Amino acid sequence: MFLLTPFLVAVVCILMLWIFKNADGGTERRNGEPRAEARPWVDEDLMGSTDVHQEEAEADEWQESEEEVEHIPFSHTRYPEKEMVKRSQEFYELLNKRRSVRFISHEQVPMEVIDNVIKAAGTAPSGAHTEPWTFVVVKDPDVKHKIREIIEEEEEINYLKRMGPRWVTDLKKFRTNWIKEYLDTAPVLILIFKQVHGFAANGKKKIHYYNEISVSIACGILLAALQNAGLVTVTTTPLNCGPRLRVLLNRPTNEKLLMLLPVGYPSEDATVPNLTRKTLDQIMVTV
Repeated sequence: MFLLTPFLVAVVCILMLWIFKNADGGTERRNGEPRAEARPWVDEDLMGSTDVHQEEAEADEWQESEEEVEHIPFSHTRYPEKEMVKRSQEFYELLNKRRSVRFISHEQVPMEVIDNVIKAAGTAPSGAHTEPWTFVVVKDPDVKHKIREIIEEEEEINYLKRMGPRWVTDLKKFRTNWIKEYLDTAPVLILIFKQVHGFAANGKKKIHYYNEISVSIACGILLAALQNAGLVTVTTTPLNCGPRLRVLLNRPTNEKLLMLLPVGYPSEDATVPNLTRKTLDQIMVTV
């Protein structure tokens, strides 16, 4: 028994060290920065795979791609250099007026305009031309209010628990919180879903390469098209709301919510933060 004492002492020491470390780690989690499980950007709908090898584990379920596509002559309009400069400057000045507007009028907007801006968004490039996007346009007041209820319920949790004090503090200058009145007042809500995969006519899955990047590009074009049409919006990413909104809007499980845009005219009393943008030399490097 006496010979085992050093061994038992060593075991007890190791056990106490393990308990101390775990207790210390718990204190750090309580007093320090939030751990990964509290990070709101770890959202179910933002975790859809964009891995180009995602089909390997279940190859029989995936549709083979087309081997041949006809190639046709490219039609291009080339402008004189002065016209190019003029058009690029005018386009920049137009987009430089774009602001995130949270005060949106009830006034209705022409649906033909909404159709056109979404068609413009649909011209975005995509991985292997899979076009992995779905734009859900919501006009029904009851559905809009249900969307607001879902988002405000989750956003209150986001602000109070998930986001952490640093993020909440960074947002104070924008005077934003979990109350989203514009979800009721905006005449149109556009919810943009990324399709993590598609389906072929025979029911097999169709790979959507780089689906989140592709849909993000489409969102950028949509924002430019809305600005060009004289409408306003604010880019919102309803964290942790995707599954409930997908069910509400009867969307399939291969679609994951990426962004929500309330769209309309600015209200008469609309205000925006007095912000400036980075200069060219701060965002461009020429090699």
